[in-house]
Amino acid sequence: MIDRQQQITKNLVLRSKVFQAVRDFFTQHHFLEIDTPIRIPAPAPEPFLAAHPTGGWYLQTSPELCMKRLLAAGYPEIFQICKCFRREERGNRHLEEFTMLEWYEADATYHDLMDRCESLFQFICGKLPLDDGIRYRGHRIDIAPPWERLSVADAFIRFSSLTMKEAIKTDKFDETIAFEIEPRLGIAKPVLLFDYPAVTCPLAAPCPDLPHLAQRFELYIGGLELCNGFTELTDPDEQRKRFTEELARRQNTGQDVYPMPKKFLDDLHLMPEAAGNALGLDRLIMLFAGAESIDEVVAFTPEEL
Repeated sequence: MIDRQQQITKNLVLRSKVFQAVRDFFTQHHFLEIDTPIRIPAPAPEPFLAAHPTGGWYLQTSPELCMKRLLAAGYPEIFQICKCFRREERGNRHLEEFTMLEWYEADATYHDLMDRCESLFQFICGKLPLDDGIRYRGHRIDIAPPWERLSVADAFIRFSSLTMKEAIKTDKFDETIAFEIEPRLGIAKPVLLFDYPAVTCPLAAPCPDLPHLAQRFELYIGGLELCNGFTELTDPDEQRKRFTEELARRQNTGQDVYPMPKKFLDDLHLMPEAAGNALGLDRLIMLFAGAESIDEVVAFTPEEL
């Protein structure tokens, strides 16, 4: 069993260097590193995310709710590296237990986070032995800014057989993104895909002039989805309404129905305007290591335990 660990020594050393670079970047930009509980009474009700129950509570699918409560308590710039857990996610790019970088910035929008992503990548690459740049799946990827910023609607026009509106109407939005669009994004240069349909983003603020769209983006490099960021919804009444609708949908489709995260909603009126981003570190290390499978960049897979 230890043969695999011996074979991936280089990747585990790379993993450590990436973690250290991330911490250095955010510390140098005056963010406070925090950690929040991974076992919580109620996860955020989000489409397609299944939480692991544990003793009547749940393992977090994201530290989002607790981190936003810290924003509400007066911590304006925070980050953490933590474990997150999602049931029924196992594959070449998925683990049920994975490592997340999540950060929040008060008085920022999703456009600011896109800029921050570019700066973060430049910093990390400067700390790594990438003599030949980033190569992934036979492609050399130029990460020098500026990165391409592509709206979701335009991505459907460019890469899909459907328009975004048609995909939503026929319930094929996620399928089309996954199979027709995602594999073609960020092959030569990173792509920031932005302005997602609001119905897919229960925690994101709507675009001011286009309320059917959300101020959300995802980063793609080499066909890998690496992060999910958005301008935060800070209206507690609207947030409660969206959670109620999602819990009803889960009930109607036979999915687990979680308790309402009441303490988060109680604190939300104190939260400043802000933006937050969740970046999968295991996938990021896959990119830097040129790894085809997430198993190549973690010390232990579930099957080895």
